[in-house]
Amino acid sequence: MPTSYGALLDALRGVRWPARRNVAAGAPGAHRSSQRGTAGEFTEYRLYRQGDDPRALDWKLLARSDRAFVRLTDDRAVLPTWLLVDASASMAFPSADAADSKWAIARAFTVGLAAIAHGGGDPVGMLVATASGDQAMPARTRRGTVTAIAGLLDAVRCEGRVALAPLLARVPSTARIVIVSDALGDDEAQRQMAAPLIAGGASLLYVHVVAAGEVDPGVSTFRARDPEARHSEVRQPASQHPEVRSPTSIYRAADREAYQQAFSAFRADVADQWRRLGASYGEVRTDEDLPHAIRRLIATMLGGPS
Repeated sequence: MPTSYGALLDALRGVRWPARRNVAAGAPGAHRSSQRGTAGEFTEYRLYRQGDDPRALDWKLLARSDRAFVRLTDDRAVLPTWLLVDASASMAFPSADAADSKWAIARAFTVGLAAIAHGGGDPVGMLVATASGDQAMPARTRRGTVTAIAGLLDAVRCEGRVALAPLLARVPSTARIVIVSDALGDDEAQRQMAAPLIAGGASLLYVHVVAAGEVDPGVSTFRARDPEARHSEVRQPASQHPEVRSPTSIYRAADREAYQQAFSAFRADVADQWRRLGASYGEVRTDEDLPHAIRRLIATMLGGPS
């Protein structure tokens, strides 16, 4: 495991990620299964019916009551977890090598979730949308899975435009799905692909990665550029001294305020669209304490406050 993730994983030690609802029957695991059987955690008795397995009879109860009852239990199963990650050029903001870039936070967040799911015995897989082609790692439980996920992410470069929507066609509706993105790409197409998965029983968490510099770009000179296109727009500096209320500084302050209002509305719309679809939504800022953010978003997926 790269040392850069060591402190994060230590902070997440002991965190659990239970399924929000019963999961489909499968290999034995930690989550309550939708299948009710005779092996697992006892829930109730039912009168014996022709065809029931005689081994499920409670013989002591039969001896006391002279009536045949079967012990019913909730079986336990694994919940495959799929992590879908956006590696488009905009995820490198403010710079590809910055420790507080959106990509750095997205990588660490993904590794943290992978470690929690894997630690609970669940198979974990990952799909990364990159400009040079999708990077895939099959869902598995074997030792070294989290290290492999970290290594794959560390080798990815954020470049160009990518499409996350096709990746959703590669995950089963019985899975727990996490999308990690800045919502500046094919968001509507993603929702169209996600809708039948959610309707089919998948639980989906949309992690919206937002840079602190996007929320408040400040008042210094900057160049606004679409990282996934080839044009740029130079913005003039606003006054560094709020007390200097020249017509120019007043205009620039209004321009900054208009941007902040528009960006706030954009984030609110992204959240609303995903929640209306039946997905969970959580925003993660690059200046936020990451272990706290991961715990918060797991609670969001379980029905807690976002």
